[in-house]
Amino acid sequence: MSELFKLRGKLPFRLSIIIGISGFIIIVGIWQLITSVGWVPKAILPSPLSVITCFSELHFQDFLVRNAFYSIKLNILGYLEAIIISLMLGFIIGLFPIFRSLLAKYIDAIRFVPLAAVTGIFIAWFGIYTNMKVQFLAFGITVFLLPVVVQRIDEVEETYLQTAYTLGATSWQTIWSVYWPHVTSRLIDDIRVLTAISWTYIIVAEMVNKEKGVGAMIHIAQRQSRLDKVFALLIIIIIIGILQDRLFVFIDRKLFPHKSK
Repeated sequence: MSELFKLRGKLPFRLSIIIGISGFIIIVGIWQLITSVGWVPKAILPSPLSVITCFSELHFQDFLVRNAFYSIKLNILGYLEAIIISLMLGFIIGLFPIFRSLLAKYIDAIRFVPLAAVTGIFIAWFGIYTNMKVQFLAFGITVFLLPVVVQRIDEVEETYLQTAYTLGATSWQTIWSVYWPHVTSRLIDDIRVLTAISWTYIIVAEMVNKEKGVGAMIHIAQRQSRLDKVFALLIIIIIIGILQDRLFVFIDRKLFPHKSK
């Protein structure tokens, strides 16, 4: 019993699963109880049963799968572009003092720009269709990921650099053999954290023309006062996010097996 409350302790796998399932049952049970006794109107908080039953309507009438894959496509394209830009600029700024002095402070300042407020700028630059949404998402990820790349470069231990120089490595060899593996092995953890934030940007972007995507579906459901659909779509986003997180964990283990040893 003491292991249940041990500071930073670890529960056995089977016990952890049982407690996790119990927590889910308790949360859903309380949710069902609140809606059943009328403590909260169903127009404000739909019951779990109504949320579950609306999945059929979302699938057959609202083309849930097609819209979900569209949002996933935006996420993947935006991430790929953001990662490429962040790595290129991050290494330039992090490694060369002239570019750090020239650009670092301004890039840090961009993080404070409210992204929802610049939607109009991206519409003016890229239109209102898929390209605009990808660019908006890539920008939103880059403003957070780019300073992290610079930080990871700063975290490279001097011991590794001195060892490389002692072995006669050139600057480019040092970048490839020391900086690159160190930064990329740690950056994937930062990318995992940003996965959750990226879905906020996707929802904002897809509300521009409400053409397709989970964000557009949420906006339409809100306009129709169908909160059961809204809750169902939020559950879909959570499931997709969890699967993406597991995918990044798998990629991390395959590319950087030394981290799990």
